[in-house]
Amino acid sequence: MQKTKLVRHIFSALIVLLFLFHSLEWFRLDAINRLELAAYDMQLRQTLPGGIDKRIVIIDIDEDSLESIGQWPWSRNIMASLVDNLFDHYKVNVTGFDIVFAEPDTSSGLNILEKLGKETLLNDAQYQETLAQLKPQLHFDEIFARSLNNRKVVLGYVFNSEAERRQGKLPAPISEIDKKWGERLFLSSPAGYTGNLALLQDNALTGGFFDNPRVDSDGVFRRVPVLQKHQNQLYGSLAFEVARLALDNPRLIIRIPSKDTEDQGYFAIEYLELGKHTIPVDENISVLVPFRGGKGSFPYVSAAAVLNKTAPIDLLKNKIVLIGTTAPGLLDLRSTPVQNIYPGVEVHANIVAGILDNRILHHPAYLKAYEVLTLLIIGLVLIFLTPALNALFTSLLTLSIITLLASVTALTWHYGQMVLPIAASLCMTILLFIFHMTYGFFVESRDKRELTKIFGQYVPPELVDEMAANPDDISMESQSREMTVLFSDIRGFTSISENLDPKKLSELMNAFLTPMTRTIHKHRGTIDKYMGDAIMAFWGAPLADPHHVKNALLASLEMQKLLDELQAEFKNRGWPPIRIGIGINTGTMNVGNMGSEFRMAYTVIGDAVNLASRIEGLTKQYQVDIIVGEAVQKALPEFEYFELDRVRVKGKDRPVTIYQPLGFSIEMDKDLRTRVRRFNKALILYRQQNWDGAEREIFSLSQEDSNRYLYKLYLDRIMYFRNHPPGQNWDGVFTHTTK
Repeated sequence: MQKTKLVRHIFSALIVLLFLFHSLEWFRLDAINRLELAAYDMQLRQTLPGGIDKRIVIIDIDEDSLESIGQWPWSRNIMASLVDNLFDHYKVNVTGFDIVFAEPDTSSGLNILEKLGKETLLNDAQYQETLAQLKPQLHFDEIFARSLNNRKVVLGYVFNSEAERRQGKLPAPISEIDKKWGERLFLSSPAGYTGNLALLQDNALTGGFFDNPRVDSDGVFRRVPVLQKHQNQLYGSLAFEVARLALDNPRLIIRIPSKDTEDQGYFAIEYLELGKHTIPVDENISVLVPFRGGKGSFPYVSAAAVLNKTAPIDLLKNKIVLIGTTAPGLLDLRSTPVQNIYPGVEVHANIVAGILDNRILHHPAYLKAYEVLTLLIIGLVLIFLTPALNALFTSLLTLSIITLLASVTALTWHYGQMVLPIAASLCMTILLFIFHMTYGFFVESRDKRELTKIFGQYVPPELVDEMAANPDDISMESQSREMTVLFSDIRGFTSISENLDPKKLSELMNAFLTPMTRTIHKHRGTIDKYMGDAIMAFWGAPLADPHHVKNALLASLEMQKLLDELQAEFKNRGWPPIRIGIGINTGTMNVGNMGSEFRMAYTVIGDAVNLASRIEGLTKQYQVDIIVGEAVQKALPEFEYFELDRVRVKGKDRPVTIYQPLGFSIEMDKDLRTRVRRFNKALILYRQQNWDGAEREIFSLSQEDSNRYLYKLYLDRIMYFRNHPPGQNWDGVFTHTTK
């Protein structure tokens, strides 16, 4: 069974190691990663704040706008009108473009006119004069640039990974990275970009990228970088720059948690500060998108309505505006945890709102340590506790762990805005549960059958169940233990057997032994053997029992009580009444499987066992039902005892005090306790050879309780010792020469 448990521990440990290696990223389990993302998505959807955030308005280049204004891209003079209307008519606070203006506008035809002026009509003075007059009206990029100038406008652009793909102009960087640690930052470092026309970018206040190199493996937008590194300089995302302008351009502070990371050869940025606003980020300076809800969590206004000035002024006044598109043909739709088709511009709106509200979820810096520690604790608990539990308690333990995991994850999410990993711990818990339940059903049920086969004849079924749950506590090999042994014998059995035919005798023995055995089992006793009319039982093996003395004593008292109840049945069946004597002793005994090559038996041997057998034989001489040795009396002082004698039993030189157990002291009536004390006093006088004093006390007791044979026995002894004094060196011990 030790081997079986070892195998169980090894397989359990392998399961734990599998998940630990995954957590430590020695290898990754894609299924766990997908479950982690699914768990995050589910919890995010359950905790969405909902409602419409009216601080941020999306100017939508929607289908109606395209139908009204014309196909995309619109000419820059229209974009200029859009910006002018937003700032002059609607008095917006900040405007961000989820659009890149990388190519010059050719919709006015100015480029063709200029080409003619440089070639065919180069010498036509009137043409050149007319062209000079028309140029300010036809240079739509300049018109758009003038509309951007001195206004809180953020233009969008995108980074890419190809160094040769550099187009347009980038805005001024947020800051230059310290050369001391810049190369050791783990963040996106694109080589190329597609920026806006220099004319436009120079007139805009700033710009922000809207590419996302951090899209998860399933193509879902969950996190977006707020900073990227290009040529050792930091650039902000569109949402980050819009939020920064909305907060009146506070100073950016980059926080690195400790110098420990420098000593380890890398830097990790823990969070950013924009004034009083904290932005927790991961090692790639990305944020988890703080979605408010599905599409429509922010007000939408058609771009055509702004151009026509038909949109309500109150809807836009002093608001943050993001210009983008939800038109399917313009392909700015994203897959997100809250919706499969979600406008990209609204992703930026959610991030802006999250920064303003300090409402951005994040993975804590100790994420990996938490997951590893959680896996270790759960693994150790399940490895070492589950084998000791039955199916019900194993299920309850597993359910408790799952509930605790879910509660910790939910509480840290709600109160700390922290996202803790749960998938690996959850899967490991369930997998260990399935393994232990399967192992217990197929393997340990076999072990239980073997235990039942070996011990079923000795111990009750419930103890077999305990033994199966704790197989390491069971050993068939001989060992020394503190135990208690009981011997029971029917008085006058020879006479009874002579007066009954074999069939009736067998029926009587079955009717007697069955309830006696049931009582012993009830009190966790082990039947050693039946010896004709005798029963030998012990406590403390095969399972250790810290209360073996008490259980044996309670069993003996109940056996005598049960025997009284059986007398009526025996009488009805024509059987003679029977009485039994019980002897109990406790001490160090040898227990184990003993015998020969032909037959083995699980039994106990030792001096303490022999003494119990001798004590049982004395019940006839003292005419009491139960006698215990002094070791029992010392081990269980909460019982009341009638001290019977100090004796030497046959085959033993060392004297032993023997007692009759009466029951728990607190349950004894006052008169009985008084008689016990008086008899103890009489015994002292008796052993001092004060025959007169002892005789007076014992005679008085015999008058009060004439049914106790013990008083007559001592009165006869006193009479004998008066005539045959035992001598001055007498120790008060009575030597028995028979069993």
